[in-house]
Amino acid sequence: MSTSNFTRRGLMKTGAATGAGLALPTIFTSAASAFTNEPTGDTVTFGFNVPQTGPYAEEGLDELRAQELAVEHINGMGDGGMLNTFSSKALDGTGILGKKVDFVTGDTQTKTDAARASARSMIEKDGVIMINGGSSSGPAVAVQALCQEAGIISMAGLTHSNDTTGKDRKRNGFRHFFNAYMSGAALGPVLKEVYGTDRRAYHLTADYTWGWTQQESIQASTEAIGWETVNNVLTPVGAGDFSSYITPVLNSGADVLILNHYGGDMVNSLTQAVQFGLRDAEANGKNFEVIVPLYSELMAAGAGENIQGVYGSMNWNWQLQDEGTKAFVKSFGEKYGFPPSGSAHTCYVQTLLYADAVARAGSFNPCAVVEALEDFEFDGMGNGPTLYRAEDHQCFKDVLVMKGAENPTSEYDNLEIVEITPVEQVTYAPDHPMFGGAEASLGECNDGT
Repeated sequence: MSTSNFTRRGLMKTGAATGAGLALPTIFTSAASAFTNEPTGDTVTFGFNVPQTGPYAEEGLDELRAQELAVEHINGMGDGGMLNTFSSKALDGTGILGKKVDFVTGDTQTKTDAARASARSMIEKDGVIMINGGSSSGPAVAVQALCQEAGIISMAGLTHSNDTTGKDRKRNGFRHFFNAYMSGAALGPVLKEVYGTDRRAYHLTADYTWGWTQQESIQASTEAIGWETVNNVLTPVGAGDFSSYITPVLNSGADVLILNHYGGDMVNSLTQAVQFGLRDAEANGKNFEVIVPLYSELMAAGAGENIQGVYGSMNWNWQLQDEGTKAFVKSFGEKYGFPPSGSAHTCYVQTLLYADAVARAGSFNPCAVVEALEDFEFDGMGNGPTLYRAEDHQCFKDVLVMKGAENPTSEYDNLEIVEITPVEQVTYAPDHPMFGGAEASLGECNDGT
């Protein structure tokens, strides 16, 4: 199925559900129900809420591909993918608790208000039991809060801000993706080895929750190895032209530019930095360097040869050789004709993890699902042994340090794995100051009754 057909399917289904006048969830009706949107027929509906337009749209469309594939595997279609390697065997390819999985889609537009409106429509009109997806932390935090209010489960997609499982953590919300602190903890030692301890860094930072916490995290890790922070300049999401932000860098006394940007913004800012001659320049007697703390394959492809030799971090990469990764890459590649991105991987995994938790709990009740996921340890999903920590609903697993490949053979191997950082190096206390400190709390589970 093409991307456009897949998107239309979701939109058509949403319209059909509205026209049919399906019952509204418990929170909007007086009808008796055990919990919000309790499934009563022979199907259960998931909501896939991703950016299909806007600066992160490319990531969102790859998430949709993976989400559709996950539904197929849960329902027994295809080769089963990671269900064959997942350490839990609660899912058997017959759906979940005797019900087939259906789905609706929405476009977050990489905007918080649009993401929340789309999620609310899914809950009120389509009766979704779970929402998964997103390629931006601002929308992810907002949708997670809405799901908490409504009494359904939020399985976050690509959200890297510390706040998602930090100060904004919610009992009904879960994150498989790694976070900004983990990127800093993984990158710091590698940057020290490659570039030394005497460096001066200039930051350009996306002006929202992810950019703020990414900059804070990478600054802490680089200053811990002796680097000086020269400046941090906030930039608007979707700016397109970053030339006015890049021009002052060479005269700032810095010898490293750190781009706390993502998606199309990273492609544009890195490309313009190269065009302005930063990577050919010298400063303080050193070659000028550029760092991109959070990478994706799609961003690297967009940046082309400008990415060569640039360091960053990733949650997962299709070139890993574990059995789970190979199973997923095979399934995704056979369906779509190219390898999956990291954003596709995390949305696929989150969909399976939710379905598995329901099966293990024997109930769609969100509070039963919460109990099944808290302190759940699993393997076979592409990152080695993984823990869903109860205190903050953050997954803890190994993290990848990446570098733009010097001699790529295709648009898909433009990044190479430099190091697999062990989970112990990126683990932190639940009350870490970057995550809200002792005041941060998940609160109580809400099932909507």
